[in-house]
Amino acid sequence: MQAQKDVTITGKVIDKTTGQPLEYATVAFFSKAENRIVTGGITNEAGNFSIPVPSGTYDISIEFISFKKQTIPDQKLSTDKNLGTLNLEADTEALDEIEIIAEKTTVEIKLDKKIYNVGKDLTVRGGTVSDVLDNVPSVSVDVEGNVALRGNENVRILINGKPSGLVGINSTDALRQLPAESIERVEVITSPSARYDAEGTAGILNIILRRSKLQGLNGAITTNVGWPKSAGISGNINYRTGDLNIFNTTSYDYREVPGNSSSYTQFFNKEFDDNGNLIVDNLDTYSDETNDYDRVRKGLSTNFGVEWYITDSASLTGAVSYRNGDNESNTTNTLIYLDENQQFESQSNRFDPEEETDNVLQYSVNFTKNFDDGGHKLTMDFQYEDNSEDEFSKVLQEGINTEKVATLEDQSRILLQADYVLPIGEKSQFELGYRGNFNDQDTDYTVEFLNETTNEFELSTGLSNFLNYREYVNSAYSQFGSKVGSKFSYLLGLRLESTRITVDQPTSGDYSKNDYTGLFPTVNLSYELSENENVTLGYSRRIQRPRSWFINPFPSRSSVTSIFRGNPELAPSYSGLFDLGYYKKFGKVSLNTSAYYQHTTDAFSFISFDTGETVDVNGQTFSVIERTPINLAEEDRYGFEFTLTYNPIRKWNINANFNIFRQSITGTDPNGLSLDNDNTSWFARLNNKYTLPGKIEWQTSLNYRGPSEDAQNKREGVFSANMAFSRDIFNENASIALNVSDLLNSRKRTMDTTTPTYTGTSEFQWRERSINLSFTYRFNQQKKRQQRNGYGGDDMDFEG
Repeated sequence: MQAQKDVTITGKVIDKTTGQPLEYATVAFFSKAENRIVTGGITNEAGNFSIPVPSGTYDISIEFISFKKQTIPDQKLSTDKNLGTLNLEADTEALDEIEIIAEKTTVEIKLDKKIYNVGKDLTVRGGTVSDVLDNVPSVSVDVEGNVALRGNENVRILINGKPSGLVGINSTDALRQLPAESIERVEVITSPSARYDAEGTAGILNIILRRSKLQGLNGAITTNVGWPKSAGISGNINYRTGDLNIFNTTSYDYREVPGNSSSYTQFFNKEFDDNGNLIVDNLDTYSDETNDYDRVRKGLSTNFGVEWYITDSASLTGAVSYRNGDNESNTTNTLIYLDENQQFESQSNRFDPEEETDNVLQYSVNFTKNFDDGGHKLTMDFQYEDNSEDEFSKVLQEGINTEKVATLEDQSRILLQADYVLPIGEKSQFELGYRGNFNDQDTDYTVEFLNETTNEFELSTGLSNFLNYREYVNSAYSQFGSKVGSKFSYLLGLRLESTRITVDQPTSGDYSKNDYTGLFPTVNLSYELSENENVTLGYSRRIQRPRSWFINPFPSRSSVTSIFRGNPELAPSYSGLFDLGYYKKFGKVSLNTSAYYQHTTDAFSFISFDTGETVDVNGQTFSVIERTPINLAEEDRYGFEFTLTYNPIRKWNINANFNIFRQSITGTDPNGLSLDNDNTSWFARLNNKYTLPGKIEWQTSLNYRGPSEDAQNKREGVFSANMAFSRDIFNENASIALNVSDLLNSRKRTMDTTTPTYTGTSEFQWRERSINLSFTYRFNQQKKRQQRNGYGGDDMDFEG
């Protein structure tokens, strides 16, 4: 048989609207005879391509992010051929998408979400997912690592549109370990449509991991070192040929994370009866307590997958993800007892070394069938994960091991999902879907105390316990959307979720089961005032289920005088959220604003109280303070935010985000004490990026989280600054970056707490200032492409 000769196919791809060349547009040649893509290539900086192709008959497709795909069918290629200039049209007519064409390198706005691409952010190089989220507009991360959306910490975090073990049993710690380089983009969903889980009263953050669709072999590798001591290496690689796409992202990270906290407490030792009569007249006493945290975080994570294009319209993707964390946390606690004159009386020293191992293994399979090129498709997903988190600590009091604590957590999760999308005509679309989340979690908690008489450790039956937690959620949804004329779009949906939660404590004999079913309607409306101006309105009903550690009754102690305990009696909380948005682009300025209101019933709140119990330390008696979550009656939250983007010149970019909100809470604690409170707070972020002489990119990020208070606590404002410098080297195939996180070492939480039995002032700093130097090398994946497309060229839209 005579071998097919190669012919050379050339052409040029441009933006139909602006006439500008499109660099890195993809050109693919599909052979119907072989039922696969035979070869392909990409355009250069001038939009030109020249691709050798075996002679034959092909359908030629031309694609570029956010532009309509163009197909040239049945091209018989037997000699060299120039296809001429190919004009791609911006995809502005998609049903649920109103795209900001001039801003597609950084932001896209859709009916039910905003997409922020993070590839340009220098200040997170060598950092973690937590660092990335802290730079996303509308999102804030406090000093303890808690993620909040518009100031509300009940935010649902998804990976590639699905719940994932990659964020672990303790999502805060997991987000601090996943490398920033693994992220392509973050979707901020403040008004989720019915296709998403109803969990998360603040909304949803959907983290999309890197994955390329370029033909051939491409990837990047990043190494970093820093102070306090840190080092890491991460890489992503992708190989696509014919009908297979193989991808992998792997990273290893080591970092030392020193932190500290302090508290000064005044105990009111006078006691009164219910009528206000004095029954115990003791002088007030004081304590001065400090904690120094010396932490080491070590972690390996990898994600390997294969995408098989079974036919031109169907694909099957299988992936395996693994994360291993090996952490150490050494806490030195110093407790000083002061008399009524605040004079020193005694001191105790407590050392708590803790070792923790985390393991996550996740398998996922996705099948996608496209029935046509108009969006008619079926997707099915299966995901299984096994997650374990084991903690071991021993407490040394005055150098003597007096206490041993072990917490062994095992979690398995199964996800089943199917989504069907049916376009109706040119401007309407119907969706139908099912999702099942089945979560089993077991916690084995043991506490042993030293018997000073026998010098043996004895199990504490009062504290040790075993918890079986089961959460099964079956949900189904349907939604319909349409575009009326050329201006108005709507998306209406309804989701049903049936939940069964069981909490079994066989050690203590406690058992509870809670079954409930809810309907969650969603409405998303949009009206285009002009090409550069639109208004959106969204409504969604949301639910907040208690997290496992919210209901875990086992106490966790940071010191002998302070404990945290979950509340097994917590009920779910429901919210109704309204969101009114306005977008306007004028000249070099883009303004995106939003006003929102949220009403919540059975809202969660954390309270602190004197347990009435005491502990003897070196002959001195201290009161034991407990912190626990409870259901309050109601919470109203309303606010306003805006994001402003300004590009005065090509090498200068300014981005500002401001959010102000008011929170009104009504309710009482279990003892009948009123916790009613009204509070106004705000946060602001300013990012400034400028290209200095010598092609050095300079980025500064300023963050301020305003003061806030509730019925018991008053928190001061927190200001922090990050700064970074970066320069391309090796003909723009590599970059070197230096960034400083918390430049002024000011990221600390200072709080005053007032209760009927004590008052105190505390300061907490989870991580001190850090410096990081990183080096990135890219092969067949130049930086210009990453900047233009924002997230490495993957146009896949993972829906919830």
